[in-house]
Amino acid sequence: MTRRFVVEDRANLSFSVDREALVSAEVLERERRLIFDRCWIYVGHGSEIAEPGAYRTRMAAGRPIIFCRDSGGQVRCFLNSCRHRGATVCVEREGKQRYFTCPYHGWTYDGDGSLVAVPGEDAYGPHFDKGRFGLVPVARLAAYRDFWFLNLDPEAPDLETYLAGTKDYIDLVTEQSPSGRLEIIAGVQEYDIRANWKLLVENSVDDYHLPATHSTWLNYMRSAGVTTRPPKDSGLLLPTKGYGKDLGNGHLTTDNPNFRGRPVAAWISIYGEDAKPDIAAIRAELVARLGEARAARVADTNRNLVVFPNLVVNDGSSLTVRTFFPTAPDHMHVTAWALGPVEETAEQRARRLDAFLTFYGPGGFATPDDVAALELLQQGYRTWREVRWNDLSRGMGKDAADQLNTDEGHVRVFWRRWSELMEAGE
Repeated sequence: MTRRFVVEDRANLSFSVDREALVSAEVLERERRLIFDRCWIYVGHGSEIAEPGAYRTRMAAGRPIIFCRDSGGQVRCFLNSCRHRGATVCVEREGKQRYFTCPYHGWTYDGDGSLVAVPGEDAYGPHFDKGRFGLVPVARLAAYRDFWFLNLDPEAPDLETYLAGTKDYIDLVTEQSPSGRLEIIAGVQEYDIRANWKLLVENSVDDYHLPATHSTWLNYMRSAGVTTRPPKDSGLLLPTKGYGKDLGNGHLTTDNPNFRGRPVAAWISIYGEDAKPDIAAIRAELVARLGEARAARVADTNRNLVVFPNLVVNDGSSLTVRTFFPTAPDHMHVTAWALGPVEETAEQRARRLDAFLTFYGPGGFATPDDVAALELLQQGYRTWREVRWNDLSRGMGKDAADQLNTDEGHVRVFWRRWSELMEAGE
């Protein structure tokens, strides 16, 4: 990278991003080496592999991996590549089994990664040592509140140091469960977006786009009796005053008073009158367990949390975990899961999933609109040589504590960290 792609002029309240960073194959290759190969990357939730022998296969940081729990109950993560010729060892997406057998030559590995069987082993001679040919584990594997992350850099700082201020927001998510136990709800949403991956980071915390992009959803909420218009003369774009926050190390979040309802103890009319007593009971349990102030944080505010570089936890009208990886400068693959407390009743779970599908689902009010918007952005970047810069200066004249969720201060947090890591590789 021979020049800066992010130019910030604080004296003139200007923050610009070169659109070449959103179209360049060279930039993407540097991102893979300097960001995805060095940062903590989300792998999965512990509930997905709750029992010994359970596994999930997926891509992380461009590598096929096996996320599993061995027969002794230890969580492990291996590169999904046979030590013999490199074939993908485990080809199923998920399951439960003690051994993984390569479909090419039949080399077999235990759930702890050790090589346990080689067909025709005697042909290798007396010096062949199976102990040298186990599955290769990722360099680092760690969890916070059962959210598991890998790091390909053995010299990286520990996970909790890396997570910085995100830990409090992950705590707010986990505290929705009386036991502190959440689970990924069966099923997964996967889709591709013909746009640069960084645009989804921006979009996930950009409340500025809600009135224009999601007007249909706002009209739906309004027709159901939910107040979606800001107070007159408030200077707001949304009915409540939320903030964007810098959580350190490139992590960021929105932190908003609730106006769209939450299955966790915040009733609105779209849930129906029959749900009122149940939601009130959830609220009472939160207050008894956490105290009034903390319960209000859990129940009455919503947030979209970004863990740099590519994990988003949407804690709003439902709980959603979303991760995404670039496959080309103008293409990404997105995976999203619904998350909920293990103690939920069938009625509570149905309410949560209805909220998830209504907003975040493949036919919901938000996701199709956001996908269309990001692809329009990427189409516009075909003009990047003639129209070079994106402007992200909204709200720059304010103190950090006064940055609204409709300002771009929290989006600038991501871009500063991105620029810092990219330039540090020079």
